[in-house]
Amino acid sequence: MKILGRVEQHAVTDVRCDICAESTRLANGNLQFGTLEARWGYGAAHDGERYEVHLCERCFFTTLAFLKQERRTAHLFDSDPSSSEAELGLVSRNDWFHDGG
Repeated sequence: MKILGRVEQHAVTDVRCDICAESTRLANGNLQFGTLEARWGYGAAHDGERYEVHLCERCFFTTLAFLKQERRTAHLFDSDPSSSEAELGLVSRNDWFHDGG
């Protein structure tokens, strides 16, 4: 037996970029964004704090470019400069069917 009733649900209807405040909704209706997050644990200067920053594709790669430049600067005089040449944070390429979960 089916029992029907109205159920109120909360769902994500949009994600706005925390940098430029633009919607991350694409023309096809999908949301396309990256997340920068941190959870600081016991002993850290920010113990107990949790951060979650949502970024549109443009702001994500602008932020990533800044971090890469900071890494190049930090390792400018290292004896092995190739150690900082890898793609920063890249876990996979051409992984179209993985949902990240």
